[in-house]
Amino acid sequence: MNDEAGRFMGELEELRGEIDAIDEEILKLLNERAKLVLNIAHIKRNDKVKFYSPERERQILERLTALNKGPFPNDALKTIYREILSASLSLEEPLKVACLGPLATFTHLAALRHFGSSAEFVPVDSIKSVFEAVEAGKAEFGVVPIENSNEGVVSYTLDMFMDYDLKVSAEVMLEITHNLLSKSRDKSKIKKIYSHPQATAQCRRWLEANMYGIPIFESTSTAKAAELAAKEDAAGAIASELAAKIYDLNFVERHIEDFKDNYTRFLVISKESPPKTGRDKTSIMFSIKDRPGALYDILMPFKKAKINLTKIESRPSKRKAWEYIFFVDMEGHIEDKKVRKAIEDIKEGCLYLKILGSYPYGETQ
Repeated sequence: MNDEAGRFMGELEELRGEIDAIDEEILKLLNERAKLVLNIAHIKRNDKVKFYSPERERQILERLTALNKGPFPNDALKTIYREILSASLSLEEPLKVACLGPLATFTHLAALRHFGSSAEFVPVDSIKSVFEAVEAGKAEFGVVPIENSNEGVVSYTLDMFMDYDLKVSAEVMLEITHNLLSKSRDKSKIKKIYSHPQATAQCRRWLEANMYGIPIFESTSTAKAAELAAKEDAAGAIASELAAKIYDLNFVERHIEDFKDNYTRFLVISKESPPKTGRDKTSIMFSIKDRPGALYDILMPFKKAKINLTKIESRPSKRKAWEYIFFVDMEGHIEDKKVRKAIEDIKEGCLYLKILGSYPYGETQ
């Protein structure tokens, strides 16, 4: 080894030594933080205070990202601290979260994004079962899909809000990427594909161009598709990267979705709504009398109050012919005077009105 190479190796080892020392300090501080968390848990337990405080978690993330001067990126910082907060909460009391199963569905990924991997995820077999688990107290929270940027609203989730007295406590925006997975890496060996209908629709062009004539079998979720494909040598599945890991499948092709800017919005449901943050939205459902100009009139109080309606969706109520339920998102919190007054003003013209909750805007990541 010449002198220049020796100096290079010496500098490299010195820098690695500094990194090791920093890692040891981080580990020490994480354990000191964990001890404080356990002290807080003891106080909460004695005072019968709820262990999980989403507003406190939000404050921590906002404070740290505001303090961060780089070069460590804020998105990565949030991901790391969500895991720290999730692990800390598990020291106090594991948080149970119901989601559409089996594990590795996009609903499970959204739940991981919001609650961190130390939460206890309860996989169930339907969106209705998510609502049932939360209402029955089998889980403190549930995560359900509400709309996709390309495929539109998930009508069944809207129907469930009519039948269950639960609140929206948060929203999660998840970028959706699909992959063709199989036990084999060879695309030519795949003789059938398992997929959820929505995933099939989002990959239709790629499938026609690359897997023309290969039969597609419907599954209840993308994770279930991966589970089925893992049992057959000649089968493929359209599923997530996490599904590939959990079910030990190979990537035949990554990112096969037709449109790359593809997001699904998920709602976190619980028995309570969170407090006002200053950057919130409110969701309501209502039905109105069938007469000319009824919808125009019912929306007028929001226009007068200059409240921005970010979404309005209609669907048949299924309770009476030609009666429709409207699902509306608006900027602001129910504690805001103008939001509360506008909703009060429309009550008289509604056959049915339900406030689904006020919650912070979800971040697109």
